[in-house]
Amino acid sequence: MPPKQKFSREEIIAASLNITRREGLTGLTARGLGAELKSSARPIFTIFKNMEEVHQETIKAAKAIYSGYVQKGLEEEPAFKGVGTAYVHFSKDEPKLFQLLFMTEKNGISTELSDILPAIDENSNRILESVQKYGMSKEKSYKLYQYLWLFTHGIATLYATGVCRFTDKQVSEMLTEVFVSILRKMKEESEVENDD
Repeated sequence: MPPKQKFSREEIIAASLNITRREGLTGLTARGLGAELKSSARPIFTIFKNMEEVHQETIKAAKAIYSGYVQKGLEEEPAFKGVGTAYVHFSKDEPKLFQLLFMTEKNGISTELSDILPAIDENSNRILESVQKYGMSKEKSYKLYQYLWLFTHGIATLYATGVCRFTDKQVSEMLTEVFVSILRKMKEESEVENDD
């Protein structure tokens, strides 16, 4: 008869998220997780094969939290700006989870910018759809998405590392100015291409 489970899978992942929020994924050890649960590490392994599996489930849980931010951003008007703002808020509210998802070396991912967004963000197709509402081709929309992600990622990284803070108003103004500038330039380029 298998040993009785002292903790549920959800309780263990909640505890692992607490540790990761404080110390990052490198701070998530079997001993530390046991201490967080006020137990030995042994009950963890009645549910999980090893700590690698705990790490993967913790990353999955962090992605779900981030996806909640994206969903909230997509419900704003304009949706694309809402997503950018949500991305910055996620980095401010959850700096260690942001670092885990967006500032950790990714092995096996192409270094081409066009390949990075779908590889690191499961929400990239939904976000791209919010950009396409501005009447551009999919290619131009993706280019705009890439440029704005680079800019927004810079702001979010400053938050996640504690280097710099902005007010919500400043973030909103910066995102709008950059978006409008790039959109105007891309529309001008499209007009020139159409005239040729």
